[in-house]
Amino acid sequence: MSDITDQLSGKAKQVAGIATNNKELEAEGKAQEAKGKTKQKANGMLDDAQRKIDGLKKKVNER
Repeated sequence: MSDITDQLSGKAKQVAGIATNNKELEAEGKAQEAKGKTKQKANGMLDDAQRKIDGLKKKVNER
């Protein structure tokens, strides 16, 4: 699943767990949402690193 899908699915599971007093489902939802947020941050860090690498390559090629 994508990071956004994990976050939304996780939130839905949390809400369903709360509504049905199902602590296991609620915990599963929290974990899935956290997984999505972690994936989103990791992807952002990879994008930042790639931009920096591309900038360095450009500077090297200009020499």
